[in-house]
Amino acid sequence: MSLADSVVSIGPAAERVRRQLLDQIQHGLLRPGERLGAERSLAEKMGVSRSTMRQALGALESAGAVRRVPGRGGGTFVRAQKVERDLSRVVGVPALLRAQGMTSGSRIINTAITEADEETLAALELGDGAYVVDVVRIRLADGLPISLEHVRLPAERFPQLLDLPLGGSLYDLLEKHYATVPGEAEEHIEVVAASDDEASILGTDPGAPLLSITRTTKDADGVVFEYSHDLFRADRTVISVRTPATPRSTQDGAGRVVALRHRVKS
Repeated sequence: MSLADSVVSIGPAAERVRRQLLDQIQHGLLRPGERLGAERSLAEKMGVSRSTMRQALGALESAGAVRRVPGRGGGTFVRAQKVERDLSRVVGVPALLRAQGMTSGSRIINTAITEADEETLAALELGDGAYVVDVVRIRLADGLPISLEHVRLPAERFPQLLDLPLGGSLYDLLEKHYATVPGEAEEHIEVVAASDDEASILGTDPGAPLLSITRTTKDADGVVFEYSHDLFRADRTVISVRTPATPRSTQDGAGRVVALRHRVKS
């Protein structure tokens, strides 16, 4: 069901205003996160009463097109489209966003080649003293932060990786330059509260819920090549899993593992 179809019953004047605002949102004239203005000024601008404007905004809020924040610093804001994170496929964020009609972008926070800690050594099945390529990026959806990504890859397997452009899909780079493609991934998902720094980076409030996704990825030969940790804004992300029916005789075969946990900060 589209935003245009998700409508509560309102009067004809409010319906006209609703359609005008929705049209501006859908054509990009009003961008995600943009503040529409106070109810009074909006009503004056569109030549309707405040009660009519209130009806129109209520219908848009019910449809998920806007969110209204009360208080002195509040107002009505265009709600950002949610990203569907499909756990049934191993796919990079750029491809994920393109498939949903959104523009992908990145901001590189840090890159380095470092000696792997014990946790990373175990996850990547590396020997003591091994080095990893360490990449930290902010992923953007339609120009707004959607996730904070921390990826670690075996440095010996991917020499000169840091000399390549890292603003796009790492999976595309690994396939093109190192003939490595993901074959299977195991992901563990936990709901956590954003720290002050994480909230600042992702443009949300301290303590806001984030989806913490820890991923270990194997190539087509079953060799681990990626260990990563992503923090997705929970208010902008929907998790989905598509599971085909499996004959009983094959139900004990290999597959992707998803663990859902909830962590509460004391």
